[in-house]
Amino acid sequence: MSDILTIAGHDIPLGRNQVIDVSLPDLYMHTSLSMPVHVIRGRRKGPTLFVSAAVHGDEINGVEIIRRLVKSKALRGLKGTLITVPVVNVYGFINQSRYLPDRRDLNRCFPGSNSGSLAGRLANLFMTEVVKNCTHGIDLHTAAIHRDNLPQIRADLSYPEVEGLARAFNAPVVVNSSLIEGTLRHASQEYNIPVIVYEAGEALRFNELAIRAGVKGVLGVMRVIDMLAPQRKKSKRSIEPFVARSSAWVRAPQSGLFRMLVPMGAHTNKGDLLGMVAAPYGDKDSETPVIATSSGVVIGRTNLPLVNEGEALFHIARFHRPDEVADSVEAFHSDLDPATDTTIPDEIPII
Repeated sequence: MSDILTIAGHDIPLGRNQVIDVSLPDLYMHTSLSMPVHVIRGRRKGPTLFVSAAVHGDEINGVEIIRRLVKSKALRGLKGTLITVPVVNVYGFINQSRYLPDRRDLNRCFPGSNSGSLAGRLANLFMTEVVKNCTHGIDLHTAAIHRDNLPQIRADLSYPEVEGLARAFNAPVVVNSSLIEGTLRHASQEYNIPVIVYEAGEALRFNELAIRAGVKGVLGVMRVIDMLAPQRKKSKRSIEPFVARSSAWVRAPQSGLFRMLVPMGAHTNKGDLLGMVAAPYGDKDSETPVIATSSGVVIGRTNLPLVNEGEALFHIARFHRPDEVADSVEAFHSDLDPATDTTIPDEIPII
């Protein structure tokens, strides 16, 4: 990488810590808008990693992960360059919406175009000013509104360097997810830039465990690609992340009120009772059980008890040893308990 990094016309030399406001198309009231990009450059050359959040504007856990990341004392020995973009979809973030004002999903519009739709122009700007300046990337996401995700990495493991990043993040579960055209992962891989996606928590909600895991995960990736020195004190949790061989959703057998009977991270066997869906007027005969269609571990679920027939209720990942995965998830939660985890001492836990 060059001694001088240029973003939006600003030249940033080695050793500089700088926030750049990248201009975006105005709001329709002609209010000026910009996308803040925080660049932290070490004094020594090395990889350039981007960490992005809020590509979907209502997915805010990643915003808090980045806020804590840039404050971390671990960055004092940084080698190379860290580029963080806490809010990519500024329009959606302002409106507390997953989408842009034109109702497009930004994560289906990459690499975009400078003469296309608003979503296409924002995607093109992000690719041009941020992604193409980088050697690696981490994109932070949550589940959609009224849904929750167990901390997990999604990555195309057919690329060895991507697999290395996925395992280094040390989330309890890695979902082998092929590249989808239009996504940031797909567009980045076209430029041979390996990118992983961290999924954890729910839209428009802070989740302390998901945030702490995200900060640790990004720092873990930075150590593996030689941006930071190896950690002196190893984590108590030495279990390797488990890779899901496939996953599937269990759907509502009828419309009604949904009562969930198993928690996130639970090990389920095919045929297990996961919950009940009942009519709202209390007729016992109207209750229908929700049954696990396969053995595995619950990595996602709905949080809304009002469901329609066919609606996705539980996301179950299939593993060769799901009982061991469930044990690993339990250890993961214990390791990140704010009462005992002292690796991020300067942050008061969000309750």
